[in-house]
Amino acid sequence: MKEAHRPPHTNPLVAAVVQGMQEVKAKDIVHLDLSELPNTVCDHFVICHGDSSTQVEAIARSVEKFTIQKVHEKPWHTEGKENAGWVLLDYVDVVVHIFRHDMRDFYGLDQLWADALRNTYENVA
Repeated sequence: MKEAHRPPHTNPLVAAVVQGMQEVKAKDIVHLDLSELPNTVCDHFVICHGDSSTQVEAIARSVEKFTIQKVHEKPWHTEGKENAGWVLLDYVDVVVHIFRHDMRDFYGLDQLWADALRNTYENVA
């Protein structure tokens, strides 16, 4: 996977998503920039995980709060809030994946897009 050569947060919506994740201590935040790849469903994936379903729900709420406050965007579609093992927030060009740790390992979504530019973020203590 290619590491990004441009600074992170070049997309204001991605920046708001990452801030929302960091606010509630999401783990292993990864931004995959898919904009240069052919035949992708969106331009950006932002992926993270929480240690419990409760934390996954809190991360999703925080991301929605930050995207509304910072860039006045609401998700076009959401999935997975009822069981909080994998919550998807679809902002059309940016798709947010919030996993419970075991679900993230099982699906391995991070590894599916090996050609994407990858930005990683420090875990907030």
